[in-house]
Amino acid sequence: MDAAYPRLLVADFADSFRFYAAVLPQLIGAHRTKGDAEGPYASWDLGHEGVISLLDRAAMAALAGTAELPQPSPAQDTSMLVFRVPDVAVAHAFCLDRGARHVAGPADRPAWGPTCRTAHVRDPEGHLLEFQSY
Repeated sequence: MDAAYPRLLVADFADSFRFYAAVLPQLIGAHRTKGDAEGPYASWDLGHEGVISLLDRAAMAALAGTAELPQPSPAQDTSMLVFRVPDVAVAHAFCLDRGARHVAGPADRPAWGPTCRTAHVRDPEGHLLEFQSY
């Protein structure tokens, strides 16, 4: 049973699905357990534990009775997905090649830990992703 995992609510389900289906197996070894590009839901596990899922934002709004509320607008990030990877530069480049948008390139972060290294991208929906290694 999964204790907790993120579920991203996305407007362009097919685009987000293609991105995560391409990068999750390579970056962290996650495998898809449910769904396909048709949506409205898909999930990936690492072993037998949920890692992340996607849900069509309009489907969730209909379920929650919030379809009439305004769509998200640009604002400061309120969450970020963090992936521990063996090589930050490789993960960063891999995701850029699959449609991510560059935020911050690979950099040492000694204030975060003596061997910490990070890079940041945005997925097709604009969610902030961090790649880190120690």
